[in-house]
Amino acid sequence: MRIGIDARFFGPRTGGGGLGRYVSELVNNLQKIDHENEYVIFLKKENFHEFVVTGANFSKKMVDVPWYSLAEQTVMPREIAHAKVNFMHYSHWNVPVLSRVPFIVTIHDLILLDDPSSARATTRGPLVHGIKQLGHRLVLEKAIHGSRHIITVSEASRRSILGHFRVKPNKVSVIHNGVNAPLEGRGVSLRDLGVVEPFILYVGNMYPHKNLDTLLDAFAGAHARHPGIQLVMAGKFDEFGKKLEGRALEYGFGSGEVRFLNLPTDEELGALYRHAALLAYPSRIEGFGIPPVEALLAGTKVMASNASSMPEVLGDYVRYVDPDDTDDMAKVMLDAVERPEKWAGLKEKGADFAKRYSWEKAARQTLEIYLLYGQRRI
Repeated sequence: MRIGIDARFFGPRTGGGGLGRYVSELVNNLQKIDHENEYVIFLKKENFHEFVVTGANFSKKMVDVPWYSLAEQTVMPREIAHAKVNFMHYSHWNVPVLSRVPFIVTIHDLILLDDPSSARATTRGPLVHGIKQLGHRLVLEKAIHGSRHIITVSEASRRSILGHFRVKPNKVSVIHNGVNAPLEGRGVSLRDLGVVEPFILYVGNMYPHKNLDTLLDAFAGAHARHPGIQLVMAGKFDEFGKKLEGRALEYGFGSGEVRFLNLPTDEELGALYRHAALLAYPSRIEGFGIPPVEALLAGTKVMASNASSMPEVLGDYVRYVDPDDTDDMAKVMLDAVERPEKWAGLKEKGADFAKRYSWEKAARQTLEIYLLYGQRRI
């Protein structure tokens, strides 16, 4: 077979957080395990050189069009047709609706349908935002109903897909993400990053469904009782991050109390995980949630919301909180700093538990989907 993969999200610095990591790890591990099928990897200009071809059956093609754009819908079908692939794997729901090439799609989550606040959140004007919402629904319908098969990353996301769309249950397969152990980060200076211990860490983007306003409110309560703690927000510092920074300033917090780190390197993330008093992950909705699993692998204490996929992915090795309960969040933060013995025994067991999430395993399961649904209609 000749397989095309839309890898324009390749790499967390280009594709953003979990999605960029998913694409890069999937493609790199497929290159390690599959030496029979041919692959064409579609990339943007900014990440074209990040993917290194090592197998004779792999090639890459630059299609430098933005995702969620008109060019995606007009240019991508032509480029895919020229590549003469048997089928495509789209790593996200943004499929080109005019392409006639059969496809498989990964739907990581349906946050824009499940969380109204995320659907309303925008940096665009009302008219443009309305048009984009209409386009999102049209393309998502094509992704769901036009695909040969759907991959998703948790049972929680599978339930969401089946709840929103009339598709047969056997059309949707769960393949959990893999997770790599964070780097040691021994050469990283926390002082140079403006980070002081003890600190509470958040890793990820700053979209509304991440519930970071509530985390900030909870931190304010914890800080009032333990003024020496710091909150570190590590991720893409975009318009949503700027709004969150404005809220922190309303509390009177400067960078000494609430520190924003824009796109930290893997080495910096490793150092942050290993020195954090707690990884806080209060998200209301998650397809999978890579950062808390990375934290478990680093031996870091974790607080997560009891919503969505979190209990499924993290098991019994974290402290769960209601995503609306700021008092409970503040208590867990203080426990992590002042009473770490409450996590006795969890660190080692949590690290062993997290090792079950392997990118090679995810790639092998994805290859099985290719072989089953790639050549013929099921």
